[in-house]
Amino acid sequence: METTEQRQRPTVHVAVYDTLADWEIGYAIAHLRDTSYHRAPRTGFAVATVGPTTEPVTTMGGLRIVPDLAIGDLRPQDSALLILAGATAWDAGDANAPFARAARAFLDAGVPVAAICGATAGLAAEGLLDDRDHTSAAAGYLAATGYQGGDRYREAAAVTDRGLITAGPTEPIAFAREILAQLDVFEPEVLDAWYRLFAASDASAYEVLAAAAQR
Repeated sequence: METTEQRQRPTVHVAVYDTLADWEIGYAIAHLRDTSYHRAPRTGFAVATVGPTTEPVTTMGGLRIVPDLAIGDLRPQDSALLILAGATAWDAGDANAPFARAARAFLDAGVPVAAICGATAGLAAEGLLDDRDHTSAAAGYLAATGYQGGDRYREAAAVTDRGLITAGPTEPIAFAREILAQLDVFEPEVLDAWYRLFAASDASAYEVLAAAAQR
């Protein structure tokens, strides 16, 4: 059921499924909702979870999540962006295939998608990485899917190409940076400072963020 917050703010949808890799999405969703450093007006984003059904799922870290809606009810026109995190299911059968198909629908509709870790393999299998620059855990990992985009693989922390963000499992902060940039959440110098603070513990970046919070 749509909440009041989701009606008042643009909504980012986060796919949730059993064995979801919790750590891969935390930086992104926390800073989409926290408006401390956002561009004015500071409306922020609502975050809604999307499951295979609306039955509870359990993450890799043991958190129990009750999805806000089922994947069959998700429409690109209701969303600002779809986030797909890793999970063992991406490498074991086709249980998560509906989420890869949803990613195709989003991209076809011009709505961005962000995929990290195993979700990149799901998108590769769906053919969504064949003609876009992308990254993942390793080139060989995606090659095992049989996809045709090996020449577009980039050795980078995170890559954005034509509305599709990809990242490897050890890069949740770079993944968040690309999401925040895609949605134009921060001024460029604020985004740079945010990344320097969280990725490199650069104390000088805090002054930039503190100034942004006072605007």
